[in-house]
Amino acid sequence: MLAPPPTLNDSARSLLLPFPEVWRASELAVSQATTCSTGHCALNGELPNKGWPRSTLVELLLQQGGIGEMQLLKPVLTKLSQNQRITLVQPPYIPHAMACQTWGIDTSQLLWIRTKNTGDALWATEQILKNGSCGVIILWQSNMRAESLRRLNLAAQTTDTWFWLMRPLACASDSSPAPLRLALRPALGGVSVEIIKRRGPRSDTPLFVPLADMPAGRHLLDQKNATVVEHTPAFVTARDTTSLLV
Repeated sequence: MLAPPPTLNDSARSLLLPFPEVWRASELAVSQATTCSTGHCALNGELPNKGWPRSTLVELLLQQGGIGEMQLLKPVLTKLSQNQRITLVQPPYIPHAMACQTWGIDTSQLLWIRTKNTGDALWATEQILKNGSCGVIILWQSNMRAESLRRLNLAAQTTDTWFWLMRPLACASDSSPAPLRLALRPALGGVSVEIIKRRGPRSDTPLFVPLADMPAGRHLLDQKNATVVEHTPAFVTARDTTSLLV
């Protein structure tokens, strides 16, 4: 027999204080965890504590590279670079210093790590997380074992670092210890965000996040413009001469 949820009095609520990670499945989690605003009001409203969580693994699952994933992170990177180092591990494109400066990111705080293989990239990321030498880490990887994900998530929990992992959208069906997983797809003038996993209720409707710097957003759709093509390739081949910040 179904019954309405019990109403908690002040005494009962006080018993839950030692368990800040407990939340109702029908509500977004509210905890004492530190977060930073995403810079996008619509996205903030769909995330626990209204922002990107610190000291945990956050997965961004991309339909393809260069669809606006870095522009989605632009507000938080610009803010955090003022007093913290940002590390880019195995980005598919060469970081563009001039683009970073245009965005307001302090390039003296940028660290670019390119390794010979996946194992070295994972080892470097784990060591940086453990020693807490950087305030932000962004790691790009295609294939990762569940054990590697757990190690990185545990390492992230021991330090005050914002940690994003960029993976292909095909990984959305894989299990992951990350408490927050977002699927990103290209959209006209912005990016479509689907919340795969969060501490809160299930989200079935993709969220459109406008990105002012996306090239498609600078042109109005009219008869003078070319027809918008909906099809997008499954992947983009990395080129040394291509900028990361697209």
